[in-house]
Amino acid sequence: MFIEMQLLRMIKLSIIIVSYNTKDILQACLESVYRNLPKDATEVIVVDNASTDGSVEMVEKEFPKVIAIENKENVGFSKANNIGLKKAEGKYILFLNSDTVVCKNTLDEMIVFMDSYPHAGAATCRVELANGRLDDASHRGFPTPWNAFCHFSGLSRIFPKSRIFAGYSMGWEDLSKIHEIDACAGAFIIVRRIAGEEVNWWDEDFFWYGDDLDFCYRLKEKGWKIYFVPTISIMHYKGVSSGIKEISEHLTTADKDTKRRATEARFEAMKIFYKKHYQKKYPKFFTWLVLKGVDLLYYKHANRD
Repeated sequence: MFIEMQLLRMIKLSIIIVSYNTKDILQACLESVYRNLPKDATEVIVVDNASTDGSVEMVEKEFPKVIAIENKENVGFSKANNIGLKKAEGKYILFLNSDTVVCKNTLDEMIVFMDSYPHAGAATCRVELANGRLDDASHRGFPTPWNAFCHFSGLSRIFPKSRIFAGYSMGWEDLSKIHEIDACAGAFIIVRRIAGEEVNWWDEDFFWYGDDLDFCYRLKEKGWKIYFVPTISIMHYKGVSSGIKEISEHLTTADKDTKRRATEARFEAMKIFYKKHYQKKYPKFFTWLVLKGVDLLYYKHANRD
């Protein structure tokens, strides 16, 4: 009887949403989640990174079933997710951005997928931008020095289907079919708990960007597979918190300081990822070139913004 009661109380899916000054978008996100809650037992956890726009008050008033965690400062995406995990009880953990809208059947079908693919450590759906295009961060190859060079030099745009030049986006894959990928975006990533625990979840050295790539890299090092499931989708406004994406400029409330911190975090993440996963594989002079290249990219973007 005790075992039966435990099974009845088992949470199949925990949804963790990190929030930072996205009150209205967060409300729309939560409304879409609750419209499309899975048949299996689900809990929703919102971890707020010291928002000043009333996000926490809105959650507590409009969504009383949500487990709301209010941080006293902006601790970043990785640490906030790890804080949420301390409350999560699900067999699967869905990390979902606050600037997303969940579509019909997406949550149910992702659970079915994970149940059907026991070797899947993580998976994502088709993450669409507001203009209907695929969010390229949801379908990624790892940023090896060669892949990164081809991406930033424009070679991958000239040869978008090439296995040699398009490794950054894995552009040769059929986007209409389920297949393995190297990495997906933290905007929507469902993770098998035992896989996440095996890699000790999110690396808190990553503050805002690069954390999803690192997470997927470590999962694959342990032998887990990452899947792209295009038969279901969500919509991603993208960059509402950071304010550095053109596609969401009309929605963001980010000030200049937030945009500056986000830009710095984006390029610092490139350095952290390279040093952690690639530095030992290349000679010191090559590493110096790579890090200088990242600095040049940062100055280019910082001056433009």
